[in-house]
Amino acid sequence: MLYLVSGASRAGKTIIARKALEQKQIPYLSLDTLVMGFTNGIPEYGIHDRLLPAEIAEKIWSFLKAMCESMLWAEIDYMIEGEAILPGLVRELLDKYPDKIRLCFVGYIDVDTGAKLRDIRTHSDGTGDWLTTEPDDFICDHIHNMVEHSRRIKNDCEKYDLCYFDTSTDFEGAVEQATRHLFPRN
Repeated sequence: MLYLVSGASRAGKTIIARKALEQKQIPYLSLDTLVMGFTNGIPEYGIHDRLLPAEIAEKIWSFLKAMCESMLWAEIDYMIEGEAILPGLVRELLDKYPDKIRLCFVGYIDVDTGAKLRDIRTHSDGTGDWLTTEPDDFICDHIHNMVEHSRRIKNDCEKYDLCYFDTSTDFEGAVEQATRHLFPRN
């Protein structure tokens, strides 16, 4: 089974992936790592970490789709998490492999910027966390961009009949719901 978790930055994607690893022993790939490989390894492809998530998703999709299909062909359980997956793009893959892919999107539409900033500052583990090294104004701008990204994702999830979980007010509860969606109890 291939598991895909996408949505806004700081919406809980990595937490869901880590739960899958800890509880189900399903390894995961963070698309952030892949994007940094493009950024620093082959910058001529024009895929880099300062693009908006939708721009990265559009540029990386043919590569990511082929990678997903290779994983599906190999029949390995794996999770891919990151911002660079869009509902309209992944719908085709889901239609082609309906029993082999589980996915969901997470975001935050009604979040208080100041509260989200405090959460980012206090809940960072400090290791490899690029955002926490930035000034507050930058982080607040990032949060605003992610609210807009969340709105687009939610609208597209409704359009393409995909699951969206909003972490605006009950972060832990929404992350738990998304995790249960990916791994329903049999």
